[in-house]
Amino acid sequence: MNTISIQYINTPVGEMILGAYDNKLCMLDWRYRKNRTTVDNRLQKGLSATYVEEETPVLTLAKEEVEAYFKGLRKTFDVPLLMVGTEFQKSVWQALLKLPFGTTASYLDLAKGLNNETAVRAVASAVGANAISVLIPCHRIMGSDGSLTGYAGGLDAKKELLEIENNLFTI
Repeated sequence: MNTISIQYINTPVGEMILGAYDNKLCMLDWRYRKNRTTVDNRLQKGLSATYVEEETPVLTLAKEEVEAYFKGLRKTFDVPLLMVGTEFQKSVWQALLKLPFGTTASYLDLAKGLNNETAVRAVASAVGANAISVLIPCHRIMGSDGSLTGYAGGLDAKKELLEIENNLFTI
């Protein structure tokens, strides 16, 4: 059986779980999120793997980059990513990666960017299924009216992440 190496990290906005498989980061997610089991099952089934708590170079790099982000020292990430999901989910996550640092967009904006304006609910579902928070910036997605909408780490965490980015963007 393959293994997904995992570690835990405390951040200023909550505890997160990191996962690495095949020298790529496949998870940076909120440890106590509502759909923790669903995400874990998708990763483990999709990679035919089980979790093993151990250190790897990819997890070390990811932790360093996340810590630098929260200190206001990093706007981009170099750790290689492995997205585990359907082709549609991966297309949504790729679109999220294109959102500029310090900006926000709506679910409708994201759907339009995928040339599928009628897929707003499916886009929202894919955003919510993102297992690589912060690096794949689902926190930058807002309601059509600009309001904060659901976030796996909680709305307080989403607000803090946006404030970090707004503060760095103005520097």
